[in-house]
Amino acid sequence: MRLTTKSRYGTRLILDISVYGKEKPVPLSEVSKRQNISLKYLEQLTVKLKKAGVLNSQRGPTGGHMLAKAPCAITIGQIVRILEEPAVITDCADQEKQVCGICNKAGDCLSRWVWAEATRAMFERLDQITIAGLLAIKRDIIKKK
Repeated sequence: MRLTTKSRYGTRLILDISVYGKEKPVPLSEVSKRQNISLKYLEQLTVKLKKAGVLNSQRGPTGGHMLAKAPCAITIGQIVRILEEPAVITDCADQEKQVCGICNKAGDCLSRWVWAEATRAMFERLDQITIAGLLAIKRDIIKKK
């Protein structure tokens, strides 16, 4: 599976808000400047992340975005599932579908199991990586410098 910019930029967005949004909401314009990501693109990502309960927003002159959950409760797996549609390695790995649309053997195909298992293993690992864990890695790197 090749993750799109949605997952990569969404992770950067959440990390930025977790660092700069401890005391107050973070305007997307500030995230856009720090992360060099288009404001319009960030707006699209925040809609999905708010709907999924990962972000909250506040309107007004002191408004912006903040985490809706603690950093230890947000995993990279969650972010990828929210932003990637569908979140599977191949179309035929989507267990919800009887036939994948690319191959007419999806119902009988033994190789389909391989792709479904690879997707499961990938998410099992991504679900172990939290925003808090990534921030701890960053702190360790800074201490070593």
